Amino acid sequence: MLTKKGAATRQRIIDAAADEIRERGVGAATLDDICRRSGTGKSQLFHYFPEGKEQLLMAVAEWEAGQVIEDQQPYLGQLTSWEAWGQWRDVVVERYRQQGVYCPLGVLITEIGRHTPAAQAVTRRLLEQWQRQVQAGIASMRANGSITRDIDPVRASAALIASIQGGVTILMSTGSADHLEAAMDLYLDYLRVREPSYS
Repeated sequence: MLTKKGAATRQRIIDAAADEIRERGVGAATLDDICRRSGTGKSQLFHYFPEGKEQLLMAVAEWEAGQVIEDQQPYLGQLTSWEAWGQWRDVVVERYRQQGVYCPLGVLITEIGRHTPAAQAVTRRLLEQWQRQVQAGIASMRANGSITRDIDPVRASAALIASIQGGVTILMSTGSADHLEAAMDLYLDYLRVREPSYS
């Protein structure tokens, strides 16, 4: 169990590593650079990350995964009206447009090893948290009568997350957010045309 000071030092190292990776890439970010940026020594770094760079990269990946969700708040947690969905859509598109072709989390997961159990766990937790909040929004819209009850919140939220990830992948390849915007707009249009009919 870390002390408050220890937790702060560990987070400072993670923050420094994340900044180094954003500025220089995973391959060019050395432990010496991270120590210098965080104001820590090698002994401190290895105290918190005894397995070295790979363990630190995993900690950064977990932090970045948390930021994906955090950056979408409060909108992601309040998808209870069409206005809220539109605001969330704008936040998601802007986040990835600013990020551009470089996705820190994606690069980190690839560097660590996409098929390692630890990397898979980080990705799985992120997608589960993300989908769960979208699912809650769809369920809320069904409950207040904004969309028909034949929409399955589980399948619908899974499809939306998949479409966002597809758009982000294309953005990383081309630098254009057009596909991401189209995917989200068409999805919201689909939900809207499923509004209940009272005739």
